[in-house]
Amino acid sequence: MSIVTLLPFIVLIGAMFLMTRSAKKKQQAAAQMRNEMQAGTGIRTIGGMYATVKEVHEETVLLEVAPGVHAIYAKNAIGAVLADEEYNRILDGADPIHGGEPIVPDDASSLTGDTAEAEKADKIDLGKTAAPADAEPAADEAKDAKPADEVKDTVKADADAAKDDKKSGDDAK
Repeated sequence: MSIVTLLPFIVLIGAMFLMTRSAKKKQQAAAQMRNEMQAGTGIRTIGGMYATVKEVHEETVLLEVAPGVHAIYAKNAIGAVLADEEYNRILDGADPIHGGEPIVPDDASSLTGDTAEAEKADKIDLGKTAAPADAEPAADEAKDAKPADEVKDTVKADADAAKDDKKSGDDAK
């Protein structure tokens, strides 16, 4: 056999070796992280729950998920052991990551410099104001409009006529 025919097999075996090697490294790092866990450290489970470690056993961990609330989890359910600063930041809700950066506004109006127009756009006046002069014809039209009872009667008559037309159409078949 020549080397050219064996080359694809060699490449395939090498790729499989590299993939399994990296997966083993990840598993070993995760196992080491779980074994180095101590009481009092903050963790995140694989389900996304944050808790404090109270006791560490061979296969299980006792977690305090809320003050006075304890739960037993398998060590494999621990997704990450968090640093104290990060754990406290998550629990307190503070976000120091974005503390020194400038805040970007939601709209571009504050970037243009026309703050007076932006303030007017932000304020919506829902109160009644004096009607403009051209609103009077609309009031005259409202006086000429039919009462609601007459409108209902007209709609009902139209519906009845449509039913009669449908019935007479069904009889023709």
